[in-house]
Amino acid sequence: MTQTVQQWLQAARQQLAQTVPANEASIEAQLLLMHVLNVNRAWLLAHATDVVPDEQALAFTHLWQRRVQGEPIAYILGYREFFGLKLKVTPDTLIPRPDTETLVEAALQKITQHMQVLDLGTGTGAIALAVAQYAPQSHVTAADASQAALNVAAANLQSLQFGNVTLRLSNWFSALTDQTFDLIVSNPPYIESADHHLTQGDLRFEPMSALAAGADGLADIRQIIAQAPAYLNQGGWLMLEHGYNQAEAVQRLYETAGFCHIQTLRDLGDNPRVTLAQWLPG
Repeated sequence: MTQTVQQWLQAARQQLAQTVPANEASIEAQLLLMHVLNVNRAWLLAHATDVVPDEQALAFTHLWQRRVQGEPIAYILGYREFFGLKLKVTPDTLIPRPDTETLVEAALQKITQHMQVLDLGTGTGAIALAVAQYAPQSHVTAADASQAALNVAAANLQSLQFGNVTLRLSNWFSALTDQTFDLIVSNPPYIESADHHLTQGDLRFEPMSALAAGADGLADIRQIIAQAPAYLNQGGWLMLEHGYNQAEAVQRLYETAGFCHIQTLRDLGDNPRVTLAQWLPG
């Protein structure tokens, strides 16, 4: 049946509202149709009464049905906006989230001229590339244990053409024994392995290795905090994203490892999300 842009958007909104809140359903319907037609939102508004060709209508229907089944829209579109950057995203990587911008902002506040920065578990490269964009005087090493994830980061780096980023295949610090850094940032896995949320929503589609970290969710954070001092220059900082209920446990891990100036920052939802500390060995 031949239908207009406005009619197709309405049909998609009604279907998507079964999966996401109504306001998000409207936005997602527009994003999916913009993707199929290769247009922007202004075009959709200006051409609301245009008929959508059958081929594009079929493609649009297929995409919204994938979303109704729960597949993350970032994987359907193949990209996600993060800190002003349009980043390629695939099921090999965690989907960058607004809460992680808190970590980037904290890093940018500490960076001065010519600092060496390490992003552990870089995934899409979101944190590393955001730091590289807004602190061009720094050099960022982006490491990940997954070659598939690193390939995605490489594609994003090539697209953005930043000259101050190096990619390394490394399981945390394992391949970085020849380097030290002024600042280490990471959004490691931190969900408890038995958490029921792992079987719900977008998390069902994301790589488990980027989400879960042992019975208490702190296995990878423990390892990073314990090993980081060997890779930090005097006065360097370690900054970690963690779960909303893990701040006190992460602070204790920092204290045990000998870090000082420990501070926890809150995300956009006012949850304790990032804890940072300085390495000043006596």
